Amino acid sequence: MDDLAALARELDANDVLGGFRGRFAIDGDTIYLDGNSLGRPTIDSADVVGNVIDRWTRDLVEGWEVWIDLGTRIGDRLAPLIGASAGEVAVCDQTSVNLFKLASAALDVRASESRTSIVTDAGNFPSDLYVLQAVASARGGDLRVLDADPTVDEIAAAVDETVGMVALTHVSYRSGAMFDGAAVTAAVHAHGALMLWDLSHSAGAVPVELDEWGADLAVGCTYKYLNGGPGAPGYLFVASRHHAVLRQPIEGWFGHADQFGFRSAYEPADDIRRFMVGTPPILSMAAVEAGVAVTSEAGMGAIRAKGIRLSDVFLDAVDRLTEKHELSVITPRDPAARGSHVAVRTGNAYQLSQALRSRGVIVDFRAPDVIRFGFAPLYTTFEEVTRSVAVLESILESGAHLAFPSGRAGVT
Repeated sequence: MDDLAALARELDANDVLGGFRGRFAIDGDTIYLDGNSLGRPTIDSADVVGNVIDRWTRDLVEGWEVWIDLGTRIGDRLAPLIGASAGEVAVCDQTSVNLFKLASAALDVRASESRTSIVTDAGNFPSDLYVLQAVASARGGDLRVLDADPTVDEIAAAVDETVGMVALTHVSYRSGAMFDGAAVTAAVHAHGALMLWDLSHSAGAVPVELDEWGADLAVGCTYKYLNGGPGAPGYLFVASRHHAVLRQPIEGWFGHADQFGFRSAYEPADDIRRFMVGTPPILSMAAVEAGVAVTSEAGMGAIRAKGIRLSDVFLDAVDRLTEKHELSVITPRDPAARGSHVAVRTGNAYQLSQALRSRGVIVDFRAPDVIRFGFAPLYTTFEEVTRSVAVLESILESGAHLAFPSGRAGVT
């Protein structure tokens, strides 16, 4: 693989995003290819969180004059990264909670037409499936689960007069396959349903154009490619045309039209705030703001271009191993149809993932037989990509992974 190593050195030398790697806290020689699960911390994160603590120390409760609208302020900064307009995005709660809120609101507004069922696919994240099943069941509908990574025609065919909403993850957490957001949204609307996207594996990695697609709703997390930190709050998007119509089920004081009026009766705000609930975790929000700022500075065009090239280099290198070893790439080869991670299916995948980690290549395993290699363009280098495949080859050639436990335990 000497030719690929030489190519990697050349690509790193000419990388327009190369300077951003220094904006992240990177310790040692670990090859981190799991930013699709948890992103690295920005160097600014410690400072911005420290600034919040300083203000808390100095101002105490008066600090809320600055913090009170942090969820919508960060939302407005995040909005361009997902093709939304100011006032359509709020950072709040967790992804699953936001999904519950928006899916409930969507089905409630369609209930008068007896559209109480939801369409999704088997490749959706399990937590999404659980939430969607609960939302549909509570309204007398059902959750219709298509095969993983369905085509636009398959999605459209599943939307009949009883379906109120289609909910899909834009980039599949398992396969890395990416839907055509505009085509799917148009097909769903043509059949009379609302469209909700989960952008957890998209935001900060691939271009998203929610307004251009005509999307109705979206949710996502901030701790992957947006580098907000472990357990960082999620975000939600509601197209402005729906603000006056949708009413979410968890009505809290941050969604009240007169938050500090302390009225006993709930009156929803007339903007994106009506989809917020309770007091936000300000320390975590500060780290999210730092992560979003770095991503915004880099720009999604440059991020996407590098993400495609990183995965291309990886695919070229892995292809050479598939001739000798039982490996298969399940991620689409077409860059327009994949996100920023590549999924490899293989026997003994769990053992192999442990062996890679033991040699300083951090990947993750997804049951029953998939290893995910995630490429975060802001800090992943081309040299890391080719070196990771060299480590993979060494392990496979020696069979060293077979010495690791085959029984899954703990976080994978």
